[in-house]
Amino acid sequence: MTDIVHIVGGGLAGSEAAWQLAGRGHTVVIHEMRGEKMTPAHQTDGLAELVCSNSFRSDDADHNAVGMLHAEMRAMGSLVMRAADAARIPAGSALAVDRDVFSAAVTQALLSHPNVTVVREEVGTPPDAWKHVIIATGPLTADGLAAYVQALAGEEHLAFFDAIAPIVHAESIDMAVAWRQSRYDKTSDGQILPPGEGDYINCPMDKAQYQAFVQALLDGEKADFKAWEADTPYFEGCMPVEVMAERGSQTLRFGPMKPVGLRDPRTGRRPWAVVQLRQDNAAGTLYNLVGFQTKLKHAEQVRVFRSIPGLEKAEFARLGGLHRNSFIRSPILLDRTLRLKADRRLMFAGQITGCEGYVESASIGLLAGRFLASRLAGEEPFPPPPQTAIGALLAHITGDAVASSFQPMNINFGLFPPLETEEKGRDRKAALAARGRAALADWLGESVALAA
Repeated sequence: MTDIVHIVGGGLAGSEAAWQLAGRGHTVVIHEMRGEKMTPAHQTDGLAELVCSNSFRSDDADHNAVGMLHAEMRAMGSLVMRAADAARIPAGSALAVDRDVFSAAVTQALLSHPNVTVVREEVGTPPDAWKHVIIATGPLTADGLAAYVQALAGEEHLAFFDAIAPIVHAESIDMAVAWRQSRYDKTSDGQILPPGEGDYINCPMDKAQYQAFVQALLDGEKADFKAWEADTPYFEGCMPVEVMAERGSQTLRFGPMKPVGLRDPRTGRRPWAVVQLRQDNAAGTLYNLVGFQTKLKHAEQVRVFRSIPGLEKAEFARLGGLHRNSFIRSPILLDRTLRLKADRRLMFAGQITGCEGYVESASIGLLAGRFLASRLAGEEPFPPPPQTAIGALLAHITGDAVASSFQPMNINFGLFPPLETEEKGRDRKAALAARGRAALADWLGESVALAA
């Protein structure tokens, strides 16, 4: 095939799009500026680097929307899910990965593919000679390309802040205070473990310790804002811990510090609040503070987080940080197959479209690759039905959302068409998941038939 596809951005979405196209015989060039120019959040030049959490969230395909998305992507030959499964580390019912192993697996798969070339360069304006372009630069799109897209689309970019959680060395955690346990002692496959064998390390707080910790977060010195960042809203799904504390004294106890399903083995009782740490690498030498994204200054992070029981002597492998994330007004800028209405040689994929989360970003990259492959084969793309998780997410970002109030969104059951029956709670989720599996099977069968 002579058509060359240019993918701008080598994150999860760009990597997934490249894999889908290359596997269908198309020549792909990935343009990735890391290696020549770094972003404020990345630390390596590896493809599909995870810059925030190392968790892909729940892997429960029967009762959780993101678990459904995992299963659907596996069924569609996702490189990201293949690499995530290979890099999996203990995390209860969640799918968490060793971030270095994961990125290395994606990078190796693409660099070794005969149809893929990776060019280390920053792209400002895609040349007119590029007839097929997927922009998958993520939330940290470089200024030159952002200005180009803004001028072309005739719409202002939207933006929000995203924050990164700290990572500590496991050997520096005081296990005489902390203990291992997953909530309700559940494993990733639903089995029950005895206390002490869970995937998370838990640091307990009594009421006085919790109140003092919340006050320390409120009083801690925060990172300064640039003038152009002053009015940028936070994304609700990645809220800095100190911003949550500002919302009320009990907010954290009902958020990342909720103690439900946990019992301190020293007392036999549920603590007032708990800080959970999740394994961050395969060796189990690094753990991240779950839900503790932060914009505290580095010296303040060390001081405040060492006040957590069990972390008094914590050594930090990485401190938290704050960066600006940008996304486009996809419901009015993109068609249902992710093409820019103002210039149909351009497609968008990943977080820049307004989906939030690693898996969501990769899934939109997967669709962009499949859609473009269909067009290059002379066929019209056939979007997945909204009863599927991937179809519900696509529908949200390309038309179902209210454009005037469009904000980044994780996949959730609220995006799915309602059931015709009256199930509630877990029964409702199970029914939505069963309906989605049937819809995906029908869509994949029809998609294969159309491509044959």
